[in-house]
Amino acid sequence: MNEAGFRSFMPRALAAARNAAAAGEVPIGAVIVKNGTIIAEAHNSPRTDHDPTAHAEILAIRHAAKALGDERLTGCELWVTLEPCAMCAGAIAHARIARLYYAASDPKGGAVEHGSRVFDQEQCLHRPEIYAGIGETEAAELLRGFFRERR
Repeated sequence: MNEAGFRSFMPRALAAARNAAAAGEVPIGAVIVKNGTIIAEAHNSPRTDHDPTAHAEILAIRHAAKALGDERLTGCELWVTLEPCAMCAGAIAHARIARLYYAASDPKGGAVEHGSRVFDQEQCLHRPEIYAGIGETEAAELLRGFFRERR
């Protein structure tokens, strides 16, 4: 991560996660970047949208695909505040996202370094470069605080 020119877009994903929390949604935010420019951002909204697939990653992928006019997000980076679940990891692979950056690990529902480890499966036809732990402390605290308030 010491590459010259590296720029973190995690603060923007964290801002989206805070917007999700304000809307009563689990605070997860995602940003998609191409050539250093944000082309899509979203936050979790399954409750608001009455859609179990309305995870931040899925919504951001949908917006980016429309913005680019292509179902392949070749050369794009996805920045997300929590380790993607199996559904989102599958979408990342199908979209051919080049790099995945995520903040907090998710031992219960994650599918990148935990659970099904989607990108390690023989059937997975595309594996992005993966960078974990960027903004982990803030993302984890945002999630803990959200659930603490609801107990």
